[in-house]
Amino acid sequence: MQLLHIDSSISGEQSVSRQLTASIVAHLKHTTSDLEITYRDIVAVPVPHLSPALQKRKLEALSEGEALNTEAIQIQVAGAPGDHAATLQLEQDFATINAVLHEFLAADIIVLGAPMYNFAIPSQLKAWIDCFAAPGQTFRYTKQGIEGLCGDKRIIVASSRGGFYTAPSPIAEFDHQERYLASFFGFIGISDITFVRAEGINLGDEQRQRSISAALAEVASLRVA
Repeated sequence: MQLLHIDSSISGEQSVSRQLTASIVAHLKHTTSDLEITYRDIVAVPVPHLSPALQKRKLEALSEGEALNTEAIQIQVAGAPGDHAATLQLEQDFATINAVLHEFLAADIIVLGAPMYNFAIPSQLKAWIDCFAAPGQTFRYTKQGIEGLCGDKRIIVASSRGGFYTAPSPIAEFDHQERYLASFFGFIGISDITFVRAEGINLGDEQRQRSISAALAEVASLRVA
C-alpha cells in the first residue's frame, strides 16, 4: 500500500493543515502495517509552474510516450554552461513534473494538506495539481465523453480555513478551495475523497483550538480503505 503525503502550507510550524496531515499519516501508519510513505513538501521544494516552453515540452512528451532519465538530466544541468543551461533547466523542470506525476500514479492513497488562501488553494498546490492534466495517464477522451483513469485511488484532504465556508454559511459561495479539489479529482475519476476540516481558525484562540480538536477527533476514525 503506497501513501503519498503532500504539504502545501507556507505557515511552517504554525500551519494547521500540516498538523492535520502529520496526524493523519501517523494514524494510518499505526493502523496499516504494510504502508509505504512518500513525502513531498511543495513549499520547501516547489513544483515548477507551467510556462509556454514547459507546456510545449509536456505535450510533446505525452504525444510521443517519452520516458525521461531524471537523474541523467540533473547531472547535465549541474555542469551546463551558457544558454545550454536554459535548455537543460527546461529538461530538469520537465523531469520534476514527470516525477510528480509518477508519484501520484503510484499512490493508492494521497494525504493532501490544503489550506484556503484567498478563497482558493495555494499557488504551490495548483502547480502540483497541474502535473496531473495528462491525457492517456489520468484521463482519456472517449466517444461517450471524458473518462477518469484514477478511480482506484483515495484522497484525504486536510483542509484549514480562517473563517466558516461550509453551508449554510452566508459565504459558502466563496469556497473555491474544497470545491475545486473535489471537481478536479472527480474529473480524473477519484470519487473517494474525504475532507478533514478545521474552520474558523483565525477567529480567536479558543475557536482555533476547538476547530483543531474537532478535526483531530475525525482523524482517529480514518481507515486506509
